[in-house]
Amino acid sequence: MERKKIAFFCWESMYSERVGGLANAATYLAQELARYNEVHFFTRGDGDYSFNGVHYHGVRPEGGNILEYCHNMSHQMVNRFREYDKVPFDILHFHDWHVTEALHLLQKRNTVFTYHSTEFGRNGDKHGDWWEYHEICGKEWYAGLIARQVTTVSNVLRNEVMDLYKVPDWKIRVFPNGVIPEQFDVDLDQGSIKADLGIHPYAPTILYIGRMAVQKGPDLLLDALPRVKDEFWGMQVIMAGDGGMRPWLMHEAYMRNLPVRFPGYISDAEYIRLLKAADLVVIPSRNEPFGIVLPEAWSAGKPVVACDVGGLHENIESYRDGIKVPVDSNQIAEGICQALRDTDRLSKFGRTGRSKVYRQFKWEGIAHRLDDMYGTVCC
Repeated sequence: MERKKIAFFCWESMYSERVGGLANAATYLAQELARYNEVHFFTRGDGDYSFNGVHYHGVRPEGGNILEYCHNMSHQMVNRFREYDKVPFDILHFHDWHVTEALHLLQKRNTVFTYHSTEFGRNGDKHGDWWEYHEICGKEWYAGLIARQVTTVSNVLRNEVMDLYKVPDWKIRVFPNGVIPEQFDVDLDQGSIKADLGIHPYAPTILYIGRMAVQKGPDLLLDALPRVKDEFWGMQVIMAGDGGMRPWLMHEAYMRNLPVRFPGYISDAEYIRLLKAADLVVIPSRNEPFGIVLPEAWSAGKPVVACDVGGLHENIESYRDGIKVPVDSNQIAEGICQALRDTDRLSKFGRTGRSKVYRQFKWEGIAHRLDDMYGTVCC
């Protein structure tokens, strides 16, 4: 495998500014590629440093709104890039719309653009700022137009991009997000963790992890819980994560007397503990381009109930490694109740999912396939 010099452009990483799942995806992919390539990662942050084989270069953008901010960020990234381009980079890989301006400035190079989601998918037609929404959609369209190669994280997202932005099918390839399953497949005692949390060892415990936003559907899960509570009196629910809906969700849970905890933003270590404490992970997303929580839950051997959308639709085999349900609170409640009624089947779902992760979602294999694609872009 020929060694390449690769530049990543991404507005977040795990070791500087971190917003959501994009940070994990871009960081772990860069680290895996760095095993046999020279990888530079241009992102927000302070100074320059190397970690796990990747060279990070930070910028500090400014702007009165998100569009001005990302425009300024892209220009700063390109200026930093030129400092390290004396020996030219072979591949320039841009992640999501925030860095479209950088792609524009460097479009004559060997460029790859990855859609991790779309603005339509994140907000649909319920966007708050019409002007901002359409400006971001315009940047997503333009990135797909000028990039030499386009990738998406699922076939569903690929079809969405082709439909929204008319990117031709020959130009788009799919590379799913991955996980490092060993991080989640750890030996922790479920009963002890439940005891630490003040939960009875036999109490059915449900975990939601993610942004508290309409796209992720935490309100759908909350609406499903009264029925689940009626059937499983000892049920406990942990809804971890932060976002604009969190205060309203906390108020609603209190008013409805639902046994829900809201720990807010949690560390990676605490996430693993909560996964091990859970009997079931629920992913109630209205739109999910990939759904990184799915292989993370499976890596911990945990079964899932998820809405039948996007990457969740694509990757779950219903009643084999999880349960898929329509985007509806009553259907989510039914899926949860079905799962909790049969603990033996529930455990089998988790074990089957874990096996699938080791076959399909390890970063090592995904990075190798992506590196092979880079070779075709360089030609």
